[in-house]
Amino acid sequence: SRWCLITSHKLYSSVYDPNEKTFEKLLIANRGEIACRVIKTCKKMGIKTVAIHSDVDANAVHVKMADESVCVGPAPTSKSYLNMDAIMEVIRKTRAQAVSLNVSICCSCFIYRKQKCQKGVTFIGPDTHAIQAMGDKIESKLLAKNAKVNTIPGFDGVVKDADEAVRIAREIGYPVMIKASAGGGGKGMRIAWDDEETREGFRFSSQEAASSFGDDRLLIEKFIDNPRHIEIQVLADKHGNALWLNERECSIQRRNQKVVEEAPSTFLDPETRRAMGEQAVALAKAVKYSSAGTVEFLVDSSKNFFFLEMNTRLQVEHPVTECITGLDLVQEMIRVAKGYPLRHKQADIPINGWAVECRVYAEDPYKSFGLPSIGKLSQYQEPLHVPSVRVDSGIQQGSDISIYYDPMISKLITYGSNRAEALKRMEEALDNYVIRGVAHNISLLREVIVHPRFVQGDISTKFLPEVYPDGFKGHKLTDLERRELLATAASLYVAEQLRSQRFLGTPRIPIAKSKRSSWELSVRLGDGIYPVAVSKDGSSFSVEVDGMKLNVTSEWNLASPLLSVTIDGTQRTIQRISRNASGETSIQFLGTVYKLQILTRVAAELSKYMPEKAAEDTSSILRSPMPGTVVAVSVKPGDVVRNVIYICAFSLYSPQKFLLDA
Repeated sequence: SRWCLITSHKLYSSVYDPNEKTFEKLLIANRGEIACRVIKTCKKMGIKTVAIHSDVDANAVHVKMADESVCVGPAPTSKSYLNMDAIMEVIRKTRAQAVSLNVSICCSCFIYRKQKCQKGVTFIGPDTHAIQAMGDKIESKLLAKNAKVNTIPGFDGVVKDADEAVRIAREIGYPVMIKASAGGGGKGMRIAWDDEETREGFRFSSQEAASSFGDDRLLIEKFIDNPRHIEIQVLADKHGNALWLNERECSIQRRNQKVVEEAPSTFLDPETRRAMGEQAVALAKAVKYSSAGTVEFLVDSSKNFFFLEMNTRLQVEHPVTECITGLDLVQEMIRVAKGYPLRHKQADIPINGWAVECRVYAEDPYKSFGLPSIGKLSQYQEPLHVPSVRVDSGIQQGSDISIYYDPMISKLITYGSNRAEALKRMEEALDNYVIRGVAHNISLLREVIVHPRFVQGDISTKFLPEVYPDGFKGHKLTDLERRELLATAASLYVAEQLRSQRFLGTPRIPIAKSKRSSWELSVRLGDGIYPVAVSKDGSSFSVEVDGMKLNVTSEWNLASPLLSVTIDGTQRTIQRISRNASGETSIQFLGTVYKLQILTRVAAELSKYMPEKAAEDTSSILRSPMPGTVVAVSVKPGDVVRNVIYICAFSLYSPQKFLLDA
């Protein structure tokens, strides 16, 4: 099962009541892991599902899981998953009674649903007024003020142009945050520390907002330096009842997008938690909210909290709330949409244990903490054998990670009776996660969760740039860890040499000499070359590195992508990513992939006579750092460019498009 089992709170939605009728068929206007997530609950509730998909997603996991599927257009989201007319036609043809919507089309669908959709179709989520009010950051901030919710000081109107942006920023006082009124997910957001950055931020934010949301309106507010990002999960019905389901700590971010989340937060005390929850519920009631939603806050070092925005959807990080409360939020949303009242009171909502979520992306973490990677998942194995692990994903081995959609691979969630237990299980789960064919951010995630600052709970939204001011470089090996890696790599090399001498358990050459028992090797790691001596003792190897002996034991199942190795009593899970005939091999160790070359001493001596391959001359090449589409080149052949400075301006939030200005 992919679900955390919370046996001590069985009363919370772990069992569906078959006598409680909801819908017979539900259409899911989404893709990927969230579509799969909705389908799982629908199956539990006996609801048939209809999946929509683009032509490139015809073999996607959510399509295979659904009872029915319909293609709604080509790959670009604007022509498929955001194509409202096509979706409405699918609703009509399949006679779906309810629709779970992609948040990007919620507003437009709700506005036109009476004209475009047949009577009797229910939309899973809040009503039109709440979505429009909370989807507009300017209006939502005014509503929050009226509901007595703490808000960030700033300008409450729409900023007209760059000059007005500068004037407002000066009045508020630098630094300021420029953000898209209709935005979300970190898109259309810029921090400005002076007038020049305000003008530049206004230009880029308005362009990105128009591209991502079709709405270039911007607002400006005071930037709270070094805050925590903590959000409150709310759940409300159509009968005036509303609950807050505790908080989620979402401070580990890159480019204003969350990377690691956990529930509860290490920072909040019961009084602050209650105050934040009560204000979140007050805002939900003020807009007559009826569904699951999230009220996000910024919290400073003195535990003062300020309303940031309200997301009128099921958040990516909702599983950690489900783990500590035992509630199935999708099931609760479906019940509320059908008109049932909430089954629980505020006093019923527990904090049971601790849950941590890591967002696993097809991204290169060594480039700006994660630039998108594309390709086919040639090998994929989720760590579901690790206890108390849940994986929400919408992909499988053979799936393509393309430029058209978000590069998320999965949400990896671990649960424990306390934070230390949940983090230890996350560490084990990351080590056991097999992903081949694309770059991924496993190394960054693992480094974050074992970092002393994170373990102590000393975090903020600036955690990544503060801990890695020069960018992420991977795990830095201690001397002991370096010896462990060298010993493991050498043992793996010898185990492979011994296996190659046998076929179906017998020697390949009957007259072969007796087995060797010792090997003298030379191992290159980084800029260092290390002599390593290996001797075999049964299924174990005794390895001498730096004058110290280490005992390395394993089952040596070389066909498995995962290899459990015990080094002097310390268990490690490693992955051999690649190898070639020249002795070069790549091993994932402690989350980071290390490149080594293992040769016999004789081969190492002879290798110095081998000519080195010349490095590629890239002086005349302008190479994009990530996949995308060039939308404009501001020069043409024959133009004279003085004081040549090339500026590659592209959106890290929308990797499909970037702009080149010369």
